[in-house]
Amino acid sequence: MKTNKPTLDRIVACKKAELAATKAHCPFPELEKRLNQSPPLRDFAESIRSADGVALVAELKKASPSAGVIRAPYNVAEGAKAYARAGAAALSVLTESVFFQGNISHIGLAKDAAGLPVLRKDFLFDPYQIIEARAHGADAVLLIAAILKDRELLSLIRLAKSLGLAPLVEVHDGNELERALSAEAPIVGVNSRNLKDLTVDLNTFSKLLPKIPDTVLTVAESGIRGPKDVQMLKSLGADAMLVGESLLRRKNMGTAARVLINAGK
Repeated sequence: MKTNKPTLDRIVACKKAELAATKAHCPFPELEKRLNQSPPLRDFAESIRSADGVALVAELKKASPSAGVIRAPYNVAEGAKAYARAGAAALSVLTESVFFQGNISHIGLAKDAAGLPVLRKDFLFDPYQIIEARAHGADAVLLIAAILKDRELLSLIRLAKSLGLAPLVEVHDGNELERALSAEAPIVGVNSRNLKDLTVDLNTFSKLLPKIPDTVLTVAESGIRGPKDVQMLKSLGADAMLVGESLLRRKNMGTAARVLINAGK
């Protein structure tokens, strides 16, 4: 069956072109200046650890390749405030511009509005992007194992840690999990969405969780829609859940977030 949904390779290729333009517009010396003026870090990992039950990392994104536009109008600051009032432990902010309609400036908007740690969620493969995330106020970065070679993954994890950022390494199968653990990822996100065909299988988390050491924080990603899903994650021992679409589609995002948080207690 033909599909017009973009492949992961296409998204990354587009991101590489975008990054080249960004580097031309903001050369590294200029980025370094911004880095020196970046706001204080907030402890992303500790916010998850200190949550009562399964912590909610609430996501802010206008659109996605699988769903198209999810929320319109889309107000980053108002969404961040709603999540914070509901009791979210942290925020995940999409900054990819073409397929998710995000922007790097959304990190600062969310952080200022909510007072919560912020994860930069994007397709990161270049050290410049990690430094850029910190310069714009991010407290954590998403690293997708599927788009990184072993040496790249290890290097970016170390760079993130050196900047005080929490690296959350996203995996989709056992092989990627082994690679993440070998690279000493402190936080592993198990994404139940197949990046090849964009289908979701919540069994992915139950298969991989037993293989993750207790010393590593675990985050369940994709396909989490209601209390039953959260209760299942809690029974499996998940530390956190990263939820976006099912919250963003609700008129009252804060109320929807609170329902999931309460189900995880």
